[in-house]
Amino acid sequence: MGEHTSFCSVILVVLLVACASGEDPYRFYNWNVTYGDIYPLGVKQQGILINGQFPGPQIDSVTNDNLIINVYNSLDEPFLLSWNGVQQRRNSWQDGVYGTNCPIPPGRNFTYVLQVKDQIGSYFYYPSLALHKAAGGFGGFKIASRSVIPVPFPPPSGDFTILAGDWYKKNHTDLRAILDGGSDLPFPDGLLINGRGSNGYTFTVDQGKTYRLRISNVGLTTSINFRIQGHKMLLVEVEGIHSLQNTYDSLDIHLGQSYSVLVTADQPAQDYYIVVSTRFTSQVLTSTSILHYSNSAGSVSGPPPGGPTTQIDWSLEQARSIRRNLTASGPRPNPQGSYHYGMINTTRTIRLANSAQTINGKQRYAVNSVSFIPADTPLKLADFFKISGVFSLGSISDSPTGGGAYLQTSVMAADFRGYVEIVFENSEDSVQSWHINGHNFFVVGMDGGQWTPASRLNYNLRDTISRSTVQVYPMSWTAVYVPLDNVGMWNIRSENWARQYLGQQFYLRVYSPANSWRDEYPIPKNALLCGRAVGHTAHALGSR
Repeated sequence: MGEHTSFCSVILVVLLVACASGEDPYRFYNWNVTYGDIYPLGVKQQGILINGQFPGPQIDSVTNDNLIINVYNSLDEPFLLSWNGVQQRRNSWQDGVYGTNCPIPPGRNFTYVLQVKDQIGSYFYYPSLALHKAAGGFGGFKIASRSVIPVPFPPPSGDFTILAGDWYKKNHTDLRAILDGGSDLPFPDGLLINGRGSNGYTFTVDQGKTYRLRISNVGLTTSINFRIQGHKMLLVEVEGIHSLQNTYDSLDIHLGQSYSVLVTADQPAQDYYIVVSTRFTSQVLTSTSILHYSNSAGSVSGPPPGGPTTQIDWSLEQARSIRRNLTASGPRPNPQGSYHYGMINTTRTIRLANSAQTINGKQRYAVNSVSFIPADTPLKLADFFKISGVFSLGSISDSPTGGGAYLQTSVMAADFRGYVEIVFENSEDSVQSWHINGHNFFVVGMDGGQWTPASRLNYNLRDTISRSTVQVYPMSWTAVYVPLDNVGMWNIRSENWARQYLGQQFYLRVYSPANSWRDEYPIPKNALLCGRAVGHTAHALGSR
C-alpha cells in the first residue's frame, strides 16, 4: 500500500505542477519488472521482462515531453534502468546508474521523472546493474521532433525499432559468476533481432513506400554489421543528430550505438533477408529477420547477403563518411550547422587509455591504470550530502600513467561550461566502444597508431557528427570535443558489458559553484537512499 501511495503522491504533484504552469506534455508509464522464461536461441532461459515483454515496451515521446516512469522491481535482486543517450539535462538524479542512484530493492518501486529536453532521435533503455542486460530488460526509446520543427525528409510510411546484438544461452547469474571468478566472458552463442533468433521476426512493408528503421546495438561484447538483401539504406539520423544523407549497402554498428535509416520497398514483391553479423571476430555469427512485402509473391530466396568481417580500414572509412547535416534543424528550428564547434578553443585535453590487466589474480580492465570499483554509496548522493570517504576527486589522471593497474572508485573533476578534448587511446587488438552519459560530443578525428598533438592537423572541424557513443579501432585513437554543458555526476564507460563490469569506466563530476536551479535540479523528493546516505533527508532538501 505504501508503494502505491508514494507513486500516487508523485503523480499528484506532477499533475498539479503541470496544470499550474501549462508546461510540456506528460506521459505516464507503469512498469513491472519480472523474471520469465524466454527461448531466443531455442533454449529455455531466465529472462528479465517488463510488463511481460522481451524486449521491453517502447517509449514513444516528443521533444521536451516529461516522462513519469514508475518501475516496480519484482526480481529477487536490486535493479535500475538507465537511458542510453538520453541526456537528463540538469538532472543526473534520474540517470539510473549506480554512481547516481540507489538500486530499487526487491519488492519496491521507484518513479523516474525525466524530461527529454531539447533532444530528438533514436535511443534505448537498459538495466544498468549486475549484468542484468544479459537477460533482457532493454527496449527502444524514440524522441520525435515537435510538429513545428522541420525534418529533412518526408514523413515515412512506417517506423520500425530494431534492437540487435549478441546473446548468450547462459543466464545472467552464470555469466556474472564467470566475471566475478576472474575470467572474461566466452564467445557469444548467437545474435538476436528484437529478442528473436534467425527468421524469428518479420517486418511487413508495402511495395513502393519508404520506412524508417531505428537500429541499435544492444549487445554485450561485439560490433555488428547490418544490411538488407537487395535494398540500400539512406542514413538520416545518428543518436539525435540529422546526418548527411549518404547511401549505404551495409552499416557497422558498434556496441551501444544507434542509427536511423530510410529504406524504400522498391524491389520485386517478395521477401528479403535482414541480416546482422558480428564484426572483428574470428568466428562470424549471423542472424536474419524477414522484410516481407505485403503483396509478396514468394518467400526469401538465395543465401543472405554477406558483409564485411574483419576489415578495419573499410569500417574506418565508413565512420569518417558519417557527417552532420549542417542545414537541417535539430530539436530547435535553428540549423545544426549554426554551432561552430571547430572554432571554439578547448579548455583542457584528457587522454584515456584502456587496458586489460590482472589484479589479484583476476581479469580486470582499466582506464589510465585505474580499474573502477563501485563505492558503498552512490557518488552523486555522497557528493550532495557531503559524505567523506566515498570517493576523492583526482582519483584518475588526465593522461595514461603507464603504471600497473589498481582498484579505485575513480572520479574526475571537470568544470561546467568547459570545452574538453578527449582522446580515447586503444593499444589493444580489440575494438572499443565508449559512451559518455549526459552529453553529446563531436567526433573530430580517428586514425590508426599513436595520437600526438600533430594529429589535430587532420581533425574535421566543420561537419563531423556528434553523438554519445563512439568506437576506437584496434591499435588506434579517436578524438572528440565535449561541451560540458550539463552539471552532474556522469558515467564514462566501455559499452562492452564485460569490460565495464570489470572496471573500464569512471565518473566525471561536472561542477558549477553557483548551486542554482538554472544549472541543476534539486534532489528528487522520492530519491532512494542507501549506503552511507541512509539517515539523510532528501525530502527536506528536495522540492520536486
